[in-house]
Amino acid sequence: MQSNNASKQAAPTDFRSDNVTGVAPQIMDAIVAANAGTVSSYGDDETTALVQSRLAEIFETDVWMFPIATGTAANSLSLAALTPSHGSVYCHYEAHIEVDECGAPEFYTGGAKLVLLGDADGKFTAAELEGKLASAHIGFQHAVQPAAVSVTQAAELGTIYSVDELKAIGDVADKYNLGYHMDGARFANALVSLGCTPSEMSWKAGVDVLSFGATKNGAMAAEAVVFFKEELAENFLYRRKRGGHLFSKMRFLSAQLEAYLADDLWLNNARYSNGLATRLATALENLPGGKLFAPVQANEIFIGLPASVIEAMEAAGHLFYRWTNDGDNVVIRLVTGFSTDESMVDTFIEAATKFSK
Repeated sequence: MQSNNASKQAAPTDFRSDNVTGVAPQIMDAIVAANAGTVSSYGDDETTALVQSRLAEIFETDVWMFPIATGTAANSLSLAALTPSHGSVYCHYEAHIEVDECGAPEFYTGGAKLVLLGDADGKFTAAELEGKLASAHIGFQHAVQPAAVSVTQAAELGTIYSVDELKAIGDVADKYNLGYHMDGARFANALVSLGCTPSEMSWKAGVDVLSFGATKNGAMAAEAVVFFKEELAENFLYRRKRGGHLFSKMRFLSAQLEAYLADDLWLNNARYSNGLATRLATALENLPGGKLFAPVQANEIFIGLPASVIEAMEAAGHLFYRWTNDGDNVVIRLVTGFSTDESMVDTFIEAATKFSK
């Protein structure tokens, strides 16, 4: 993934990632408010307890919640709770845990192997998973033993697993006694797109542990590892501490999560960014040579445009990532965020239209 370089002057548009956004004002206010007075440390505070209760309400079941500052740590520590060092984790070949986390899952699990699946749409099927497991040499001492499966929701290509697809994968995981992990870096974006409940998209589909993302959708630096089975969470306190991710001033992580969940901020932010992505994709697809590389189901767009258009957009200072080549087209990734201004979408469309003539 190659980015065009940012100039010292402000770019006319910036669609490189939802990580380039700032912090939602409500969350920034909560961080400032949490700065008052003295509060018990290491998560033994009222705000952390409130987040735990709120997530239990949202997911309609008991949960065991652990604030974590980064998605990489949330994913890797979650998998460590599911996977022994001699185990294997089944995931898509474009999964964050495979291509974006610098071997952290292998490190935190003590060397577990990632086994790759999937098609070009960013997802894999239950049938494909079961096919791989059928030839996994289960019980053979010379082979790593299947231990977990991980899905990303929304997936790295911006596509979304349906509830039925998630359930089908969960059924296979249950059949083979695998732990089931969901990387929910864009959980809210997927949820509002499907229109289902958080429980339907997680534990009711068989998910054991969720990396519940907030940073991409308005937080400064806050995720939550959410367990749906108490026995899996029993040793997580120690894993988090040993892994260097137990914050002494936990209140500042929890304050972000509390504000994120209040008044449906997390859902409203996701609806807004998803809507902008749909509008931008529709306009670009209608340009000469415009071709979507993957369906736009959340807040990521993968679209091919003629190389001449891409080069002109880059020269004009527009910021985005080149993804791959598709015939005469260059496929780029565009990501909208909770704070993306509608005028930025208009500016990008106008420029792309001009350079397409």
